[in-house]
Order: sequence, then C-alpha cells, then structure tokens
Amino acid sequence: MNRTLAVSSVKPRRAREFSILGILAGLIVLMFVISMNTGFMRLSPLEVLHTLLGEGSKQQKLILFDFRLPRIVISLLIGAGFAVSGSILQGLSRNALAEPSTLGINAGAGFAVLIFISFVPATTAAPIFVLPLLALAGAALTAMLIYLLAYRRADGLSPTRLILIGIAVGAGIYAFQLILSLRLDPQNYQFVAVWLAGKIWGGDWRFVLALLPWILILLPFALYKAQVLNVLNLGDDTAKGLGLPLERERLLLLAAAVALAGACVSVSGAIGFVGLIAPHLARRLVGPRHQIQLPAAALVGALLLLTADTVGRWILQPAEVPTGIVVAIIGAPYFLYLLAKSRA
Repeated sequence: MNRTLAVSSVKPRRAREFSILGILAGLIVLMFVISMNTGFMRLSPLEVLHTLLGEGSKQQKLILFDFRLPRIVISLLIGAGFAVSGSILQGLSRNALAEPSTLGINAGAGFAVLIFISFVPATTAAPIFVLPLLALAGAALTAMLIYLLAYRRADGLSPTRLILIGIAVGAGIYAFQLILSLRLDPQNYQFVAVWLAGKIWGGDWRFVLALLPWILILLPFALYKAQVLNVLNLGDDTAKGLGLPLERERLLLLAAAVALAGACVSVSGAIGFVGLIAPHLARRLVGPRHQIQLPAAALVGALLLLTADTVGRWILQPAEVPTGIVVAIIGAPYFLYLLAKSRA
C-alpha cells in the first residue's frame, strides 16, 4: 500500500520536472530567435529562417553565421558551464552562496589570462586555444591553494572554511589584478578593463571549438556524479556511514567545477552571479535532487546569459554593454534578497 502511494506520488513529480525542463528549453529557443534579430544590422525572423536554409544574401550569411550564431552558441555554453560549476560548489560546500566567483576561482583564472595578455598582444590568433589552458591552470592553482588552506588533517575539508578562505584568496587575487592592470599600455589596459567587466570577447567559431570539449566532457561527468552530490548534502557523517570515499569524491567534483569555471572565464571574462543565481532558481523549480537539478541549472544559466548578452547588444546600440554588467544588474538584487532571507 505504502509502495503504491509512493509510486503514484513520484510520477506526477517526474512529469512536472520534465515539463519545467521543456519550458526552459522552449524559452531558450525563443531567446535564440530574438537574439538572432538583435544587433546593429537587423534581420527579420523570415530572413533568419531563409538564411539558415541557405537562401540568404552574402551579407545576411556573413552576419548570421560569422557573427551572431557563434556568439549565441558561446553564450549558451558559458551560461551552462558557470551554472553547473556553481551547482557543484554549492553541493560540495553545502552553502547556498558558493559559486566560482565568490570562491576566488574566477579571479585565479582571470589572473593567469591577465599575466599572459600583459606579455602577448591580445589580438594575435595564438591565445585562442592557449587561453582556456591558462585559465584552467590559474583556476586549478587557486583551487589547490584554497583546498590546502581549508584542509585540516583532523577533520578534513570544512565547507565553512572553504567558503571563507575562498573569499579571502579571491580578494587578494583581485588586488594583484588591479596592480598588474595599472602597468599595462593603454591598448591592452582597455582590453583588460572590458574583459574584466565580463565582455564575451571570443565571438567566432574558433572560440566555440576551444570551449566545446570542456563542456561536452565535464557536464556529463557532473551528471554522472549527481548521486554523490545528493549523498554529500546529507552531511559528512552520513556520507561516511554510507561508504562514500569523502575526500576523493570532493577532489573529483572540485576539479570538475574548477575546470568548467576556468574554461568559461577564458572566453567570457569575469562574469559573476550566473553560478549563484542559476542553481538557486533551478532548485526552486525542480527541487534539490541533483539528477534533475543539474540539467535545470544548465538550462537556466544558458537562458540567463543569452538574455543578458542580447540585452547588452541591444540597449545602447551601436555601443555594447558587457554581458557581465547586465548579469550583475540582474544578480545583485537577487544576491541581496538571499542575504536578507538568510538573516531572517
């Protein structure tokens, strides 16, 4: 009898969860169409459709395939990457305010890229495939430093220490970033200032190819580890009691979150809040079970960043507002709301 009741309650919940995923995917498609038609050179939906079918003019093909489509794909990949990275970090730390930027991981990735840009002109073609590796190295070194400082032999890795030390390390790295950026020549300084503001500067298919392998490998890996995140949410003692190799799983998940954030920062610059907002919204929509929460967070993150990028290209045409600033305008009030709610 109890089993029958449990099964009957699970089916409607599953149906609701998949309906929400379908709605999010539909909103992304809608925003995709709007983004295709947004920019200095306008294309109607019919012109977009004809061009996608190979019937557009040379100018329409140039605008669509060489400028807008890669930019849209990059926005979707970055949004999903940051969101899943944030979901993993919140699951690991059991702290709702954890995300790559608050833990200093974005700052570490950005610092490595900033050092490279200081010595190599940003307009050369070589950095396209080098930057993700540099950003990954910077993020990994930062995460390693935070892990070593937060780890205690007696009680392992404390989630609270992880968050506090991450915030402190991130603040220190931002200070070094500022000092280093003041030594740049005017051209590189302008590039770095825009990049740190969160402008998606990689806008062609080469950047898609540089970013895509990281997303294709790490997102399925995170989904594969969803059950581990569920167990970690139960607390360390319960996880150990269930036979989970705690430190090994934490290291693997932390490495995945760091790699995702590092690869995204190398193409998007220092965009914050996506890794904070998307997991929260996903949890409210589909609940805490990571098997469904991770895909939902990826969709919410992709939708949020594509919307922010589209608004940033539209609001002050022909100038462009960096995507990171638009996300911050959306994210800052939500962050304050979370803080107010946590005090309550």
